[in-house]
Amino acid sequence: MSVSAIRNPLSNQVQRRVDAFFASIGQGINGFAKALARQDEIEALYAKSDAQLAEMGLTRVDVPRHVFRDLLGS
Repeated sequence: MSVSAIRNPLSNQVQRRVDAFFASIGQGINGFAKALARQDEIEALYAKSDAQLAEMGLTRVDVPRHVFRDLLGS
């Protein structure tokens, strides 16, 4: 059995554009999944009572800042 090279009909430039397109879709999906996970965390925290949040050292006003602390640097 022999191995032969598959001839690619796309030019390198077109192939790079196609690759970039699919990579951008993947990054968009990853971003959406991360945002969805953060939304779930926000909803879970807002579902807690004020006393439960206080035990965590949070108030309702603090919830978004707490969830996005890695992006906000706090």
